[in-house]
Amino acid sequence: MSDINIPDVLAEMQAVFNQYEDALVNNKVDVLDALFWNSPNTVRYGAAENLVGYAQIQAFRAARSPVGLARTLRHTVITTFGRDFATAMTEFHRDGSGATGRQSQTWVRMPDGWRVVAAHVSLLAPPAR
Repeated sequence: MSDINIPDVLAEMQAVFNQYEDALVNNKVDVLDALFWNSPNTVRYGAAENLVGYAQIQAFRAARSPVGLARTLRHTVITTFGRDFATAMTEFHRDGSGATGRQSQTWVRMPDGWRVVAAHVSLLAPPAR
């Protein structure tokens, strides 16, 4: 398919993903809020919470501690489909944790820019020794 990873669309999505990551690790709550679709249909399933609707996601972000947010990403795969739909998948690791985190996001280009419409975060326990 020729509409997968159109170079300029992929570059846009990579930039907005980097903006999201910077906002996440630096606790820029206003940026994180702006990057989620403001809809009751937005979903974010986290490592310890299930949030349905923008209001729940916004409240979670506002209440979350800003401590220990730094992380290292690996195996990030961003794929765009056409000009208005993308997925972003990555693994992450936080210092002091043996767990591997996984994050998946579904992005849609809205009239006001790219927005996360669905997200999932989970942790894999460290391997048994």
